[in-house]
Amino acid sequence: MSAAAHLAPPALRRVVTDGAPTPRGHYSQAIVAAGMVHVCGLLPVDPESGRIVGVDGAAQIARVLRSLDAVLRAAGSEAGRVVSLQVFLCDSALWPVVNQACADYFGEHRPARTVVPISPLRDGALIELNAIALA
Repeated sequence: MSAAAHLAPPALRRVVTDGAPTPRGHYSQAIVAAGMVHVCGLLPVDPESGRIVGVDGAAQIARVLRSLDAVLRAAGSEAGRVVSLQVFLCDSALWPVVNQACADYFGEHRPARTVVPISPLRDGALIELNAIALA
């Protein structure tokens, strides 16, 4: 047997919070593994009603960032520990709105970020975001 076969698999911790939408499929809001928080794709969904909020990018990115904050806190992390963001936008015209919202949320901290243009999301969502942070 190789030395690698004797290593235990890394511990995984599922993150659950009422401050972010409940997953509609077979996935978690986030998983903590090996000191990292892997946050799922967050849509601008109100956690209480389960519905998309707002019809404009500003309202939607604000909701997504509130959800991100809730998930990070539930995982024992925070905005200043985010390593990378992946932002999916239905309309590239939303870039300045997202950029400003991220600047307001992260302040001087500047995580790596990728923005990907995509086809329309479900139920009128204009934005989806996922993140990786230090636990």
